[in-house]
Amino acid sequence: MTTVKTDQKKVPKENTEGISPKVISELSKEINNMLSYAIYNGIIINTQINNLIQNSSVDDLINAHNLLSKNIAPATPKSIEFTKKLRSSESGKSIFNKLPLVRNLILLALLFLILFIITGLSPKVNNHSLDEGIMNNNGFSLLLNLTFLSSISGLGVLFFLLKKVSDSIKNTTLVAEESISYIAQITLGIIAGLIMSEIISFYSTDPKNIDLFSKSILALIGGFSSDAIFSVLQGIIDRIKSIFTSPIIK
Repeated sequence: MTTVKTDQKKVPKENTEGISPKVISELSKEINNMLSYAIYNGIIINTQINNLIQNSSVDDLINAHNLLSKNIAPATPKSIEFTKKLRSSESGKSIFNKLPLVRNLILLALLFLILFIITGLSPKVNNHSLDEGIMNNNGFSLLLNLTFLSSISGLGVLFFLLKKVSDSIKNTTLVAEESISYIAQITLGIIAGLIMSEIISFYSTDPKNIDLFSKSILALIGGFSSDAIFSVLQGIIDRIKSIFTSPIIK
């Protein structure tokens, strides 16, 4: 084995021609993981895979990998490997220690719930103060009202994310990178909730109809559907850009 490694170091060009042994080993590992996952979960496997694996040629391994990827969808080799690492880590640990993402989302949900209760108990948060909005309110009262609406938006986005994470764990589609994207989604959810409750409702035809209930609902919807709001705003921007960037027809 040592002679093979030294030869590869002396002749690096061989690694650039064709598929390296490391990639083939990784391919075989993913095939075994997908087979194990399919068998464990009772997923029907294409019988053609057996012949492809036995031949062990690169083309056959790639075809077997493609077939298995279709069989185990929506799970992926990456998500299966991540779930396997979670299960193989210290068995004495609880799910909260094995998966910090779930723990952090639950703690954030409790934090927003506490903020919602505290600000909701304040006499400065009421129908009148919310009707004033950011344009007519000021000082500590404005801070409490914005915190109240932000906490509702946070609860909305965390309600969505916790459901999404639970489904990902159930379907074995969770990957490590999602923990990073969820931070951005929480921030977008809070911003979307404030946009829905303060900016969009500000342009309502009858401001007297904007009360504690409707603004809270708008903040909750904004947090829960931040992706949809972003898509709507992006679509509006794209249409405006197309007006100014469209070619002039002579």
